[in-house]
Order: sequence, then structure tokens, then C-alpha cells
Amino acid sequence: MRRLSTRLTASWLRLDRRFLPFADAATPELPLGRLLRLSLFQVSVGMAMVLLTGTLNRVMIVELDVPAWLVGLMVSLPLVFAPLRVLIGFRSDTHRSFLGWRRVPYIWMGTLLQFGGLAIMPFALLVLSGDADGPAFAGPLAAALAFLLVGAGLHTTQTAGIALATDLAPADTRPRVVALLYVMLLLGTLASALVFGVLLGEFTQVRLIQVIQGAALTTMILNMLALWKQEARDPARTALDRPTSSLREAWRAFGADSRVGRLLVAVGLGTAGFSMQDILLEAYGGQVLGFSVGATTMLTALFAAGALAGFCLAARYLGRGTDPHRLAALGALTGIIALSAVIFAAPLDSALLFRSGTTVMGLGGGLFAVGTLTAAMDLADCGHSGIALGAWGAVQATAAGVSIALAGAIRDVVSALADQGALGEALVGPAVGYSVVYHIETALLFATLVAIGPLVRPVRICRTQTPRLGLAELPG
Repeated sequence: MRRLSTRLTASWLRLDRRFLPFADAATPELPLGRLLRLSLFQVSVGMAMVLLTGTLNRVMIVELDVPAWLVGLMVSLPLVFAPLRVLIGFRSDTHRSFLGWRRVPYIWMGTLLQFGGLAIMPFALLVLSGDADGPAFAGPLAAALAFLLVGAGLHTTQTAGIALATDLAPADTRPRVVALLYVMLLLGTLASALVFGVLLGEFTQVRLIQVIQGAALTTMILNMLALWKQEARDPARTALDRPTSSLREAWRAFGADSRVGRLLVAVGLGTAGFSMQDILLEAYGGQVLGFSVGATTMLTALFAAGALAGFCLAARYLGRGTDPHRLAALGALTGIIALSAVIFAAPLDSALLFRSGTTVMGLGGGLFAVGTLTAAMDLADCGHSGIALGAWGAVQATAAGVSIALAGAIRDVVSALADQGALGEALVGPAVGYSVVYHIETALLFATLVAIGPLVRPVRICRTQTPRLGLAELPG
């Protein structure tokens, strides 16, 4: 392992620093090889996210003929654990153990949960589709358990892993270290989408089982490599008599700011506006535009590439002093344009327009997420950063989960009415249900612009340092 780390470090150092935006994140305490190895847990998280929100929802709807409302419910289940990320981080901060580890137990438990969920998931999906004998409730119950295990695992692993990286890095390099971790998440998402697209180009149930269980094994290997000899044991730091603190006073102080409520409303509306298409985009490409499984999985790669571009643009604009609320509004406006392209792709039968809309939607989502997160941090710089980011994450996760579940149900109901001719002669065909959901998303993004508008003004901010976004603040 040491030899591999040395080779990786030497390869990176041969390149010009202009092409290495994270080269200065390495320090004698945390060499670049060790840092790159630690970042592997983000690759496993990105891989799980591609499966949950991309590949599997199309397979369930199109190949396995599972109702879209049930698919939306299943895909939204992992998001139930997202609001608990603050609690997970807080508990890992104050973990009591004779072994002297704070982060390792949470990363390891999260890895086991991810592995277990992915290991049983393909068989649960086959039972859910009706291709097995047994009671009717067995399929939904098994699939729900699999999705819950993966969701709990990835949120636990990511929260404790980022906290461990923060512990290991010196204070002056922590923003750049966390930045590298989030870029690795996007790269893991992009690479996983490409690999799954190739492997599932010719879909069979056996191939589905092989791909998902291969992802389970890969998750275990990547996370073990990332965790190996990273956190030093310190029994004094995890002593049983170590005092713990409460979050109640910090929450009260944070909520006293009058801007908090409006910002959280904007976060909820905008997140719903960007999230309702999560389980429908690939199914829309397959059912309406005739894309193959491999072609629709590539859409996740396009979305991730757009999001990465959004993060980079946001960092550039905010570094120049752009108002984060204005940047979030730009992201919402970009999302409206992208949804318009997706809607018109069906009547124009244009695959290019659909792929372009998907990419631009990722761009808008990246701008919106970074803008609102930066605004929340501006509110929290007076000493309540944990509460602020926790509230941002809780609202975002709740809005995403509810909107994803509703999107599947709305699509099913509207499609059934369209098939019966209840909506008139003009609204007939498989694209009608999807189009209604996309129009609702457009309305939500317009509402987001209304909610965030009054916040776009100069305000006095309690800040201890220069207002500049580092990629360390990118959302996970």
C-alpha cells in the first residue's frame, strides 16, 4: 500500500500545478497518496447513488414493469436518513469507546449497511417484479429493506468519512481536502454511470444480479482501502467520562435570524423542483424516446457532468463576490430552461435536445445547491455552522424524498387518465404523465425565484474571514 501511495504521489507531482487544483491540499501530516486513498469512500457513495437514483429506477419501471409510484417510494426511502447526518456527525464527535476511535466505528458500520443492502437488492427486485413464488408483501418489504440499508449506510459512511478527513488535515488545508472529497464523489458518480451503462447494455436478470452484487463487493473493497490506517487510536479522546454538549441552544440562536425561514422555504421549493425528475428521467428516455438501458444510464453521467460544471462556475462567481442568493436564483432559472428542453424533446422526437436538457439541468442544480448552501453558511458564521448546514441538509433531503415519491404517483395517475381518454384527445400517449410532472417542477422553480427574491440584497453578515466559497462547501 505504501508503494502504491508513493507512485500515485510521484505521478501527480510530475504535472504542472496549473493542472492540479488540489495539489496544495497535501501536507506532511496528510500526504497526497494517503489523501487520495481516503477519498475512495466517496467513490463508493457515488456508485450507490447512481444505482439508486439512476439505473435501478429505469430497470424497475421499464424492464421489470414495477409501478412508478412504488419505484418513487423505494428510491425515496434512502433519503429518510439524510436529515440524521447532523446527528451522525455529532455522535461521532462525542463517541465513547475503550478502543480510542471516533470515526472508524461509524464508517465501518456504514460500509456494512451498504454492503448488506446491495447484496440482497437484486433478489428483492426480482421478487418485487413478480418473477418468484411467495406472498405479495414479500417483494415490497424486501426491496424497502434493501433501499433502507443502502441509504443508511451511505449517509453514515459519508458523514463520518468527511469528518475523519477534517480531523486528519491541518486547519489551513481542510477546505481543500474536503473539496477534493466532493470532486471525487462526482467523479465516482460519472465513472459508475459509464460502467453500469456498458455492463447493462444488453439487459438480463442474471446480468442485473451480477452488476449489483459486484457493486456491493466493490463498495467493501474501496471503503476498506480508504479506512486502512487512517485514524490513530486515542483512548483519552473517547473516554467514557468525556463530557458531551447539546445542540438545543445553538438551534435556538440560529433560528432567531429572520432570513432563515425564507431561505429554507426557497431550499425546499428549489430542491423539489430539481428532484421530481430523478426517477422519471431515465424512464422517460426509455419509454418515450426509445433509449436502451445503457443509453439511459448515460444520462446520469451527463447530469453529473453538468453538476460538476455548476460547482466550478459557482466557485468562480462566488470567489468574485457574487451574491449567493443571486447565484441560487440563476440556478433555478437555468433549471427552468432545462425542463423546457426536456418537455419539448418528446414532441420533437429529439434525443439531442433531451440529452442537452439533462446536462443543463445538472448545471442548474449545481448552481442552486452551492448558492443556497453558501447563503446558509453566511447565516451561520456567527458560530452555528453545524446547525445551519444540518437545517439545510434536512430541508433538502425531506423535500427531495417527498417530491420523488409524489412524482411517481402523479405520473401513474395522469398516465392512467390519459390512456382512458379522460384528459381529451390532445393529451394521449406515454409522454403525458411525464410532461405533467415536468410542468409542476417548472412551477416550483418559478416559486423558488419568488421566495428567494427578497433575499437578494446587501446584508450585514457576522463573518470571521473573507467571503469566498471554497469547493469544500460543496454539497454531498
